[in-house]
Amino acid sequence: MKHVKTLAIMVALTAAPAAFAAGSMDGMDMKGMDMKPSAESKQAPQTVAAEIKKIDAKAGKVTLKHGPIENLGMSAMTMAFPVKDRASLKNFKAGDSVLATFDKIDGMATVVEMRHK
Repeated sequence: MKHVKTLAIMVALTAAPAAFAAGSMDGMDMKGMDMKPSAESKQAPQTVAAEIKKIDAKAGKVTLKHGPIENLGMSAMTMAFPVKDRASLKNFKAGDSVLATFDKIDGMATVVEMRHK
């Protein structure tokens, strides 16, 4: 019986914060609060200088050594990206210097445009 009482107390203590957090915000003074959009907000696509390291036309991916991609919150690195227009990959080869435009498509960092530098 002692274990049942302990369990009941633990359940009550665990549920209390959730019940408190679910309360209404009516009547709260929101003046002066920073109501900026979250980091997930849409930013304009960004063009970045890059070097093609590898092309996988079958998978529709290109591996790029690129500078920082600020609109996606990515630092400089080498990474494989899906390409929006797979057919365009035939115009490039490993070692090419390019300007790649990056954006998120279906939640994934994607090359939406790529052209020779």
